[in-house]
Amino acid sequence: MNIEYYHASRYGNGAMVAEEFKRQMAAKGVTVNVHHVRGAKPKEMPPADLYLFSSPGRFGKPTGDMQGLMKKARLPSGTKCAVLTTELAPVPDKKTGRMPSEEELGKCQRMIPVMNQILLERGWVNVAECRIHVTGLKGPLEEGWQKKVEAFASQIPCPPNAAEEENLANSQVASAA
Repeated sequence: MNIEYYHASRYGNGAMVAEEFKRQMAAKGVTVNVHHVRGAKPKEMPPADLYLFSSPGRFGKPTGDMQGLMKKARLPSGTKCAVLTTELAPVPDKKTGRMPSEEELGKCQRMIPVMNQILLERGWVNVAECRIHVTGLKGPLEEGWQKKVEAFASQIPCPPNAAEEENLANSQVASAA
């Protein structure tokens, strides 16, 4: 299986998430090619089994570069995609100490809905999505972010690990001998 991963990291947080995702998928025998959105050519995207689009938030939406890539990409209807965002962690209200509700967050943190709308308009299929929080404008990533990446990677439908299949076949041949 081959995944093309496009991120729009500005301060390195998205790039760290991409590398962790690549590492975890490699353990499953999946190839992940990581690209920064600025170097991507939407009309010349390589063939893949899945395209992953990852963006930080800019004023509650994905970056303009990411939206542009997704809108201009020449991928056929039915293409499998996944969406991942790095967005500012919610903080308590300074006056009341109350954390914002999911509804309140939904009004200002719109990265995933905006990206999903683009997928829908293009006829692409979203197979997984994930939010990873950053604790400040430039990071760092939230504590335990690797576990979130692991959970996200487990949502990606992929064939059994080719290396495991080969080991199983070899052990069956050896036990038959």
